[in-house]
Formats: sequence, structure tokens, C-alpha cells
Amino acid sequence: MPIRLHAAPALAPFRVRSYRFQWPADMLTSWAFEMETLILGWYVLAETGSVVWLTAFGSLQFVGTLIAPLVGVVADRIGRRALLCWTRTAYMALAGALMVLAFAGALTAGAVLVIAFLAGLVRPSDWSMRNALIGDTMPPRALAAAMGLNRMTWDTARIAGALAGAGLFAALGIGPAYAFVTAFYAAGLLLTLRVSGPRRAAAVAAAPASGVWRELKEGLAFVRHSPTVLALMILAFLVNLLAFPATMGLLPHVAKEIYAIDQIGLGHLVASFAAGSLIGSLAMTVTGGPARVGKFMVLSIVAWYLSVLVLGVQEAKLPGIVVLTVIGAAQNIGMIALAVILLRVTPEAFRGRVMGVRILAVYGLPTGLLGYGFLIDAFGFAPTMTLGSLAGLALTTLIAVRWRREIWT
Repeated sequence: MPIRLHAAPALAPFRVRSYRFQWPADMLTSWAFEMETLILGWYVLAETGSVVWLTAFGSLQFVGTLIAPLVGVVADRIGRRALLCWTRTAYMALAGALMVLAFAGALTAGAVLVIAFLAGLVRPSDWSMRNALIGDTMPPRALAAAMGLNRMTWDTARIAGALAGAGLFAALGIGPAYAFVTAFYAAGLLLTLRVSGPRRAAAVAAAPASGVWRELKEGLAFVRHSPTVLALMILAFLVNLLAFPATMGLLPHVAKEIYAIDQIGLGHLVASFAAGSLIGSLAMTVTGGPARVGKFMVLSIVAWYLSVLVLGVQEAKLPGIVVLTVIGAAQNIGMIALAVILLRVTPEAFRGRVMGVRILAVYGLPTGLLGYGFLIDAFGFAPTMTLGSLAGLALTTLIAVRWRREIWT
């Protein structure tokens, strides 16, 4: 039955039956992840008292970026939905192991770091395959709306997950809180099993295992020889290196050391950032995205860096909440626009591999987190944020000029 797209952009994705299951599956998985990140981030900081160990914990969650292109090859072979089922099974198992350690009184910061490393091997690929599966099932006209809805699952999870995670941790302790995390991962897995993807071509399904490296090289060659894709990859790496660390790892430090608030206050910071992200996602979903999406993407990234610059000099919770809301909106609009352009210019046969290479850009986040951790220890939070945001602004301007025809006009 053909998909009708004359409905409002926000409603079009729900006309695809598969997305009705992917949307809540992604939301529950994101909810569990946000609860987990807040609980463990606060635990590591409280146990070690070190921002360096906190940033190390954040970095370990992204070690899988190094193998993401190979995972993309596997996804092109076995299907994006099948890969998501495997990754979410791993999340559930690891969360269950941590829950058992917590109830047994055997949990340590070292055990948390080991589990974060194991989860980090698969987490980046889960994020990229969500987008690739949307590209498989949604027509081009509905991509911006579908990507907006997908981001909204993450945003609502950040708000609810941050507040719930902080409240459960403070009221019940880490063991019972992790029982909820494990349950959400399990529910997300069950819904993912109901998602359907496009039928793979027989030639792809029957491809010999010896062709994996050849397929990986083909994907890398496509990225290298496509100016638009190459420019997007560089932009994605830079925002992960210089912009994302402020909100994807350093907020526990901001809450505890800058604003002098507890884990409940940290939940408020995370929720305000997520509320801004939700506003950005909703804007993209309702409007279907701007006509000149490339220019809109660059301007959103510039606004993001400027907001991080302002965040670095804030010393009180309330102004910080306002700035974090702006950061969330600018970040989501920019990243949705980037993903839409990438999916539009990438053929389906290469989509898993290209999204796997895209996840390599996320490697900038653990690198940036560790770098920011050492710089904050040496120079303080405000000088470090100022340096990072100014560097991001300068490099983004250079990219917009160098690839003006591909991403600006």
C-alpha cells in the first residue's frame, strides 16, 4: 500500500507502520541511557572526587566509534533492525550485571568504568543505525519530520530520564535505580523486535564474508570522493570535539563544583538542556525543515558555540538553565539538519557504511572530554570553555567558506 505524504509533516512518519514501533523503542532505550549516564556520572564523581575520572567515564561510552565503520558493513549485510536488536540485548545484559553488583554491595568505580567500556563498544553504532533505519523506511520528503521525531524521543528521554534517574538515585540508592534502567532497556528491546526494515537485496544477503573489507573500503571511498559528505563529516567531528563535551559529560562537574548543587540540581540542568533540544526537534518536525537546510545547519552550529561560550562564564544555576536550554535547541536543529543532508545524498546501498563512518566523528567526543578534563584541572572551567568555543567558531567558518557550494548555497 503506497505511503501518502500529503498529511502534515509531523504526522507523515506515523503512516509508516514500522516507525510506530521504532519511535517508542528508541524513546525507552534513550530514557534508560539518560538515567544510566546521570546515575553513574554522579557515582564516579562522588567516589573519586576527580573531574578527570568523570571525563574518563564519559569517554569510555564512545570507544565503539573506532569499530563503527565495520559495524556499518555488518548492518548493510544483516539489516539495520537486526543490529539494533543485538546492541539493545547487550545494553540490557550489562545493566543487569551492574544492578546485581549494586545489590550485592560489590560495586566500585572500577567496575563502573569496565561496564561503561563494554557498553561503549556498541552504543555509538546503535545511535547511527537508528538514523539509517529511518532512511531505509521513510521517503525523502518526510525525512526531516522523521528525524525530528527521532530526536524528540531522545529529548523527552533526557527530561524524564534525568529527573527520574536523579530522584530514584537520591531516594532509593543505586541498586533499585538500576532495576528501573534494566527494565527500560528490556522494554526497548521488545519493541525493537516489532520493527520491520526493507527487504535486503539477494546479492547483498548472499555476499561472501571475504568481501567485508572490500565493502568497507568502498564506503570510505564514497565519503572521500563526495565533497558534501566529507564536509559534513568534518563538521560533525568538530562539534563532538569542541561543543558536545559541555553537555555530554561535564554537567556533573558544573553542578557540583561551579553551582554547588546536588544530584537533584544536576537533574534540573540536564532536563533544561533536554527541554531546549525538544523545542528544536519539535520545530524541525512541525515545519519539515527549511528549504536551504545547509545554511540553516551552519548558522545553528554557530549559535551553539556562542551559547557554550556564554555557559562557560555563568556561575549560578538559573542563568545556566537558560543558557542550557538555548544550547539544546541550537544543537538539535544543527544535528537534525546535518543528518537530513547526509541521508539525502547517500544511496541506500552505502547507508550503513556511511553512517558508520559518521560515527567515527563521535570519537571527537571522548577526545574532547579528556582534553577538557585536563585543561579544566589546569586552568579552570571558564577559560577552557572560552578557548573551545572560539576554536569551534573559527574552524566552522573555515569549513563554510571552503565548501560553500556544497553546504551553504
